[in-house]
Amino acid sequence: METTNPFGFSAFLAQSDALLWTVMIALLAMSLASWYLIITKTARGWRIRRAANAFAVFFWQAPSLEAVTERLEQRTPHEPFARVAQQGIQAAAHYDLHAARRLGEACMHDEFVTRAIRHGIARETARLESGLTVLASVGSTAPFIGLFGTVWGIYHALAAIGASGEATLERVAGPVGEALIMTALGLAVAIPAVLAYNALVRHNRVLLDELDGFAHDLHSFLTTGAKMITSHSREARRSKRAPTNTEAA
Repeated sequence: METTNPFGFSAFLAQSDALLWTVMIALLAMSLASWYLIITKTARGWRIRRAANAFAVFFWQAPSLEAVTERLEQRTPHEPFARVAQQGIQAAAHYDLHAARRLGEACMHDEFVTRAIRHGIARETARLESGLTVLASVGSTAPFIGLFGTVWGIYHALAAIGASGEATLERVAGPVGEALIMTALGLAVAIPAVLAYNALVRHNRVLLDELDGFAHDLHSFLTTGAKMITSHSREARRSKRAPTNTEAA
């Protein structure tokens, strides 16, 4: 015949009061929210990286700016590089269309395009950083919420000792077990959130650095009309010459 462990997790749940249940539900909600953000933002970051690299290669490989504009009009951009390029191209076209009016007196073409591109980068930064505040909050507060449960468990242990007048193992094992479990739950919620936050911040920083470099080249192209020789343009040229080299071989 099986005997029930009086100090097991099921016994802990059975003897937990309303306050401990509230703490556990709060930790569960924080864990679900953090894991949802970890999974969705990791998958979205991987898709953005692939789409951004593909668009950058297409942009420098395109025969003309009109071809890029046509593609952006046909396909709604869903990644930072394409959206920033679209905003810069639209700003340049808007300036050229209304330059004959008083717009030219307000600012030069270079300044107008620069403002539009900077605004686009700021919007993309906000999109990439959305949700990171939740991960940071979970990572910083979950250990303290678990610690609150720990303090409550220690209080139960002291109350049991004071009521019985005996500091026996049977009196303190359950409440101390509650304290240890709540500490472990708080750490289990906080550690993945902190690690994911650091990884996502680093990914966003690298992507924004690349976006800033692309925006600089885009600005030079829109203001001078000449494409700069960049790593993306060299990669596009190599991909163009690849079939020829294969055929020649």
